[in-house]
Amino acid sequence: MDLKPVYEAVINGNQKVVGDGVQAALDEGVSPSEILFDYLIPAMTEVGERFERNEFFVPEMLIAARAMQAGMALIKPLLAETGVEPIGRVALGTVKGDLHDIGKNLVSMMMEGAGFEVIDLGVDTAADKFVEAVKGGVDVIAMSALLTTTMPSMKTTVDALVEAGLRDKVKVLIGGAPVTQAYCDQIGADGYAPDASSASRKAKELLGV
Repeated sequence: MDLKPVYEAVINGNQKVVGDGVQAALDEGVSPSEILFDYLIPAMTEVGERFERNEFFVPEMLIAARAMQAGMALIKPLLAETGVEPIGRVALGTVKGDLHDIGKNLVSMMMEGAGFEVIDLGVDTAADKFVEAVKGGVDVIAMSALLTTTMPSMKTTVDALVEAGLRDKVKVLIGGAPVTQAYCDQIGADGYAPDASSASRKAKELLGV
């Protein structure tokens, strides 16, 4: 069965075509992992690359990610049944004091589109929430801040992980408009991503997947 239309529909943000195409493929006996790894993930990778080339902007990325979610919703339960493992587990949240969620939501969609299992901790996320997530067994914590005034919460979280003896158990990824590589180095985080597209790539790099 030709699933190229599904791939194209993700890039073009056509939710209905993605949902219908994935369902038709499942009905034909195409495996959920084939749909995910051969069509949905490559489509989101292409979307990320277009974003980085300034051919796509945030609205196009959001629309594409939502279209991909229409396919993911159908195959996710089946992936769990067939024992397909995610490439890693990521807990993400906007840090304490910061209520911005568009960037975080976009990172969440891109991470999922790259094959990660995502635990979304929401906005205004305190350090202890991130610590709890690490205790629950995540590979990466991703923190977002859109205000310079909330950036210190990132350091508080890194310090809390050190205090809990968990710092070496997890990779720490940070991002958001005011955040820089220099700040990442300063607080002892593992990686910095300037945008949602590079966040999923950086997470893979940190885990070596």
